[in-house]
Amino acid sequence: MNKNIHHVKASTQYKREHKPDYGKEKIEILYEDKDIVVILKPSGMLSVPYPGSKARTALDVLEKIMRGKGTLSASHKPLVVHRLDRDTSGVMMFALNEASQKKIVATWHTMVTERLYHAVAENPKNRNKFLPDSGLIDDELAQNAYHVGYVPKKNQENVETVKARTNYKIVLRGKTHTLFELSLDTGKKNQIRAHLASKGYPLAGDENYRAHTDPFHRLALHARTLEFNHPTSGEHLKFEVPEPEEWIKYVEKGDPNPQVPIWSRKIVKSNGNLPAEIKMKMTGKKASHLDFIARGKAMGRKK
Repeated sequence: MNKNIHHVKASTQYKREHKPDYGKEKIEILYEDKDIVVILKPSGMLSVPYPGSKARTALDVLEKIMRGKGTLSASHKPLVVHRLDRDTSGVMMFALNEASQKKIVATWHTMVTERLYHAVAENPKNRNKFLPDSGLIDDELAQNAYHVGYVPKKNQENVETVKARTNYKIVLRGKTHTLFELSLDTGKKNQIRAHLASKGYPLAGDENYRAHTDPFHRLALHARTLEFNHPTSGEHLKFEVPEPEEWIKYVEKGDPNPQVPIWSRKIVKSNGNLPAEIKMKMTGKKASHLDFIARGKAMGRKK
């Protein structure tokens, strides 16, 4: 046996081998002026760099685009004002100068009038635990050793927590999954994912929160709407990019016999230098061909 085989997460390895644009995801610029730029970030791309990472980010790609147009300079470059998780897609804004960045960060909660997410989540097995059609989840969040947010148990001691408030509305309730619309009063790391998972609704495709389904072969979380008052002109702007239509169709149809997610399959080491093979944990049914890239082109509407 070769003991020097380098192991990565099964889902990451599968995406490397099967996702056509893995590591080459593109952004779409929805709006740009001298002070701000609004983009559509794809799933699988980091928003901004983090220490030690060499992965491409939306910030890097945006700088490259501006450099190619000759508009990048020390005083005119993309600056961070908020983030989206790596596997979350959707509408995102950057400032283009320090004055705009300071103004946006300082007034974020008043200048942003609406910020909506859509998500597909698995239904709880116990129907008695179904959430009402709308409501607020305000459980405090903690982080584990891997910096993944979670809702600690009530009797858990010596855990540092932060306040978090997630407003939700159920757009479509299906037999096996639910389509949620969510807005945040607080913007904590993994907030939507942790809050819904704590209520028995892990997002489809969410390996970190032990989802049992992966129908779109990505995290089913999309930042759909960003509405705000321009930091300089005060003009009211709204950007909306719907989630892929297949999300709605999937919830409507239901999935009584979902395919086992890649991270729930048994990894079997192979002999010699051959790569590890994936052995399906099938329960009495034949494995179907894995077509892992389900794509939906989202078209934006500006108002």
